[in-house]
Amino acid sequence: MLFAPKLIGTTPLDVETLAADKKACRRIGPCGIGEKAVYLNSFYVDRCFYTTFDDIARIFKRVAMSKGGFTGKGVFGSIPYLVVQFKDGHEKQCNFKYEDLVDLFLSIVEREHPDIPIHSEEAERKLREAEEAEQARYLKELSPEAEAAVGELRAAQAKLEEKRELSDALAFAAKQKRVIDGVSPTYRYAAVAILLLAVLAALLGVFMVFTKRDYAVWFVLFGMAAIFLVISSRILPTGRNNKRYGQRQWDAALGNMRGYLSGEQNFPVPPQYAHPVVLERMIRVLREGRAMSVGESYETMKSDLKALNSSVTVTQKEYDEVVTVKPLFLVCGYADQGNFS
Repeated sequence: MLFAPKLIGTTPLDVETLAADKKACRRIGPCGIGEKAVYLNSFYVDRCFYTTFDDIARIFKRVAMSKGGFTGKGVFGSIPYLVVQFKDGHEKQCNFKYEDLVDLFLSIVEREHPDIPIHSEEAERKLREAEEAEQARYLKELSPEAEAAVGELRAAQAKLEEKRELSDALAFAAKQKRVIDGVSPTYRYAAVAILLLAVLAALLGVFMVFTKRDYAVWFVLFGMAAIFLVISSRILPTGRNNKRYGQRQWDAALGNMRGYLSGEQNFPVPPQYAHPVVLERMIRVLREGRAMSVGESYETMKSDLKALNSSVTVTQKEYDEVVTVKPLFLVCGYADQGNFS
């Protein structure tokens, strides 16, 4: 291997195994998940380190907020990290550009390596407390009708878990489409105009350098800075950041889910909302005694999601659920039928 990743941990892989594992690993942002190891990034280089699963104590997400992120003002907002904590106590923090990719990485680890915790110790404590509070809300005994509804939803949930990647792709496509559709065309035009001006400034600066004009370096520096700023803003239209691409991704994910559920009669939710988290929230409604049937739990669950906004305080567990599935409903306008385009 020409550029072999450097070992972090105590359990090395032989050269042949490492080369094959890294080549076949699933690349998720700047990191990767292989059969034998996970591949981590430095600040500048993707997948330049590796550690075997035997050396990992836990993997979790950490979100840092800049001052502008907390106040709602300024250029920068949340900064997501993937944190790998080792059994000897030290940890490696990997910067990601998109928080969605950190969540995807953790969901794969949770599914394929359930023995590795995917929350920090503090987060686990808060989750236990939230779980205890949630259990206190449940009825000690359900009616036969509600028990049957819970059983039906559990069976549907198991069906979706068999092809969890379809639900994850559906949720990811919905969130991506929401982000792309939410950018005003005016901002995109402004970004293109700024980029063109920045390129012209940089080229003018280069020309002035060769002709030995004053302030040439400043033109180059300001032009390059503006180019990088516009590119990192996620506003500039690209091959993967435009409405047609977002719509194609959504249509493909929804088509795959419809195909998977085509043989299911009376599936409890429409294909565009077919995610295990949606069904789990419906089960919770039944166990709390706020519904007696699948249909009632579905409508109550939708009302709960509609009522949640930025002013409502929720637990970490519910926050994770809402950011995963609410885009599904927002993209479709909470409608049960239609082409949702």
